[in-house]
Amino acid sequence: MNFANKNVVITGGTTGIGFATAKAFINAGANVWITGRKADNLEKAAAEINSPNLKTVLSDTSKVADITVLEQAFAQSGQKLDVLFLNAGVANFAPIEQATEDQFDYQFNTNVKGPYFTLQKFIPHLKDGASVVFTSSVVATASNIGTSIYSSTKGALNKVAQIAANELAERKIRVNIVSPGPIQTPGLEGVLPEEAKAHIATLTALQRLGTADEIANTVLFLSSDAASFISGTEIVADGGYLSYGLK
Repeated sequence: MNFANKNVVITGGTTGIGFATAKAFINAGANVWITGRKADNLEKAAAEINSPNLKTVLSDTSKVADITVLEQAFAQSGQKLDVLFLNAGVANFAPIEQATEDQFDYQFNTNVKGPYFTLQKFIPHLKDGASVVFTSSVVATASNIGTSIYSSTKGALNKVAQIAANELAERKIRVNIVSPGPIQTPGLEGVLPEEAKAHIATLTALQRLGTADEIANTVLFLSSDAASFISGTEIVADGGYLSYGLK
């Protein structure tokens, strides 16, 4: 897919799915802005991608003030935005009986408030016919023990995306959702031990974890002209997890 001279903003672009997607867009010729909460992660990502078409912005998506920093960084380019990939997200797990207010606020602020207000602030910058993609998760559909807060954030995010698709349709802006299943990323490694990841792999029809590059390819498809008649849709990329693991 060719994204030559297209402008792309990716929140949470220093690791995992966001980083893989940034690399894919850069390789397809795009100009890419990525965000991260830590300067060292941004520096590491920039060094690895090593492209003049990559710009990094220190911004915590859970804070509206930091979202404004990102908006201003893009506005300084004087250009319009072709693709907005709302990817930044966090997860931690606890049964309802043990979940804390801090866990609730941390996840809802990052996973729901962040994408919501990032989209709001970037709507004026979006080119007519632009693409917006949200990273959700199969947990929005599944009902796994210990995931009540995280799953709720993704369910809320899906509804925001679906309504945005209707509200922005007049400008031919397409809004879609990619919902990964179990993906081999630093985020997954940080919350699950090896034996748990091995078990989750057996719950997919393909009997393996997905890769960040596979999700990146899905995002590029949704952002491309090849998906010009797709909007308000959730693409589930889970290796058959929902149909096989929850049968």
